[in-house]
Amino acid sequence: MNAPIPGAGILQLADAEAVLAKAAGQLREGKVIPYLGPGLTALSGTTVPMTPEALAAFFGTKVALPKRAKGNVWAAAQHVEGTKLRKTVSILMTEAFAPAVEPTTLQRYLASLPLPVIVDTWYDNSMRAALAGRTDWGEVQGISRAGIGEDRWYRFYDASGTECGREAAEAWTTILYKPHGGVVPAENYLISDADYVEVLTEIDIQTPIPEVIKDRRAERSFLFIGCRFHDQMLRTYARQVSKRSVESGHFAIVNPDELTKNELRFLLTHGITPIAIPLERASEILTAQG
Repeated sequence: MNAPIPGAGILQLADAEAVLAKAAGQLREGKVIPYLGPGLTALSGTTVPMTPEALAAFFGTKVALPKRAKGNVWAAAQHVEGTKLRKTVSILMTEAFAPAVEPTTLQRYLASLPLPVIVDTWYDNSMRAALAGRTDWGEVQGISRAGIGEDRWYRFYDASGTECGREAAEAWTTILYKPHGGVVPAENYLISDADYVEVLTEIDIQTPIPEVIKDRRAERSFLFIGCRFHDQMLRTYARQVSKRSVESGHFAIVNPDELTKNELRFLLTHGITPIAIPLERASEILTAQG
């Protein structure tokens, strides 16, 4: 891991707030896709693990982990899968994320908008809970292909949580896209190294990305909220999910005191402008009616 650095190219102070306010207007118009990380949901004060490192630590309270797996959630899950079978991984993930998580103010606001797509990259229930008052939305989740005997990368669920066909998604006003799966409605989890072997092999040619997501991201930009990119897998997913959208005009809300060289390089290389605003203040700007 690289040491935190100050970074040229990071928008700060008044410039950052002005740019985010403009992005808020584009968000309301459906021109910006929110890409949510666990840092946002952590604002709710939940007790479920809200970083990959915290989830790795949770696995470590259940199973003795080798040194190489400590702090690395994907290796930790792989160790559990290799020693305790895949079913144990799913049981532990469900235990970790079973507590209901109260949606944040920003999540409730996003749920009130007719957004074409909301990307949620963590496993908790909060974004689905925020959308619960609507019926014109549905969800697509990435799934583990381990042992399912099917040539599928994802599953679709309607607003009630009932599995449905991909044709139904075309009619949804808003699609909640959880590329790594989630605890609700069906306990789908991409979490172990083995889960990602095939996905990362195919993701460059976009096979694991649902067609409806590819269609809806076209001509739109992305706003990354509560996300870290300090691991190659996290960077790969962010790059591939946002691939073939607009070439520039993406933004990420960052903490410059935590940002690493690899993270900053990733953001600037892929046309993502880092905005240094605390998440609480960013939520206020994004939810303000212009």
